[in-house]
Amino acid sequence: MVQLKKKLSAQRRVKSIPPIAGAVEMPETDILVITSDGVRIPAHSKILASATPVLENIIEKPQKHRSTAAKKISIPGVPYDAVAAFIQFLYSFKCTEEDMEKYGIHLLALSHVYSVPQLKQKCTTGLAKRVNVENVVDVLQLARLCDAPDLSLKCMKLLSNDFKTVEKTEGWKFVQNHDPYLELEILQFIDEAEKRKKRAMRHRKEQSLYMQLSEAMDCLEHICSEGCTSVGPYDMDVTKHKGPCGKFSVCQGIQLLIKHFGACKKRVNGGCSRCNRMWQLFKLHSSMCDQPDECRVPLCRQFKLKAQQNRRGNDTRWKLLVRKVVSAKAMSSLSLTKREPRMAMDNRGVKL
Repeated sequence: MVQLKKKLSAQRRVKSIPPIAGAVEMPETDILVITSDGVRIPAHSKILASATPVLENIIEKPQKHRSTAAKKISIPGVPYDAVAAFIQFLYSFKCTEEDMEKYGIHLLALSHVYSVPQLKQKCTTGLAKRVNVENVVDVLQLARLCDAPDLSLKCMKLLSNDFKTVEKTEGWKFVQNHDPYLELEILQFIDEAEKRKKRAMRHRKEQSLYMQLSEAMDCLEHICSEGCTSVGPYDMDVTKHKGPCGKFSVCQGIQLLIKHFGACKKRVNGGCSRCNRMWQLFKLHSSMCDQPDECRVPLCRQFKLKAQQNRRGNDTRWKLLVRKVVSAKAMSSLSLTKREPRMAMDNRGVKL
């Protein structure tokens, strides 16, 4: 029985792998890569040394008690199949999807330890595609150890987006018990991510408001210069039975405000909120208008003169509002300019 065990052990100790096609024609191997479970993989020292500077230093380093026997390199800590896939990559610079699926974590560690940037890039990309809530904590720890910032950021984002599920995993419990610094870093990242989301949401709401005010300014000029439905300049005959305006979505609301503003008796004393809103629209238009002498919007010139007289006491917040609305108007005009050529190109292909 003892002899049988020795025979089986001897058969298992040396395993040859064909690194590339045509490996039979290559010279004899001159080095053995020993894995943690004692398996020896024959290889060529020149190929290993040319693929990684770390192995080059190990191979060129003089060995004690050196004899005519083959040199030996030990790669502990990872299973034999992962080491075999690593050696295979050093020969061919190719890594199969199956190897990446099974040994991606081990290959990332080996690529970092032995300075193989091509393999490290492949492992980072491959693991980023395969990371999930169950292994995200383990992959994050390895990414930090292996200096893989892209993979680390991917893991952090996944943790932030689905933290309630991740905190139930064994990986998160391990971090809580053994790595308080990583736990704190993750929680800080999640907090910053929530703040960024709130800022982005607030920014979108503000931009939507500025776009609405910009449209209201265009609509006000449209009503006061061209007339629309039943509201228009005093010297223009506006058709009362004209259909609803399709040019601006806020046109009907602006017309109702103008009608109310003209008939309201409370606006003189400033007691009407709707009239105050109309005053603000007139003032905003005047702040944006660059031709007050020719403008047909009511009170435009008066507001402009008043602003020039009270230039020292101008409200900073009002100036900021005007700049934001002007910027939104410019962005809207730019988007329309880009959209018109596309519509024209699409219309060329339509047969009438």
